[in-house]
Amino acid sequence: MAKRGGYPGGMQQNMNGLMKQAQRMQQKVAEAQAEIEALEVSAASGGGAVKVTVSGKKEIVKLELAEEVVDPEDIEMLQDLVIAAVNEALRQVDEISQEKMNRATGGMGGMGGLF
Repeated sequence: MAKRGGYPGGMQQNMNGLMKQAQRMQQKVAEAQAEIEALEVSAASGGGAVKVTVSGKKEIVKLELAEEVVDPEDIEMLQDLVIAAVNEALRQVDEISQEKMNRATGGMGGMGGLF
């Protein structure tokens, strides 16, 4: 019986190569995730009157308020400044996370959570 076309063991070698490549990518993704979790990003609003530090896990780890911004007559301004600083810090965490994941996956970061 004649052999069908292709190379002897070619399909298996290709699959093995793909599996090794996937394992390397998984390793890089795991390393990137660990780096992201270890991140601490700070942002400020109100000219530095409110400073917030957020972890890579998107948890607030530090909040600093300048004395002059604590005005019992204007709580709304303080609330707005805190929200602005928190949102900026979270935006920065997202941006850094995306960059690290893109590097780890070679630009294939939008793989729907496969890795």
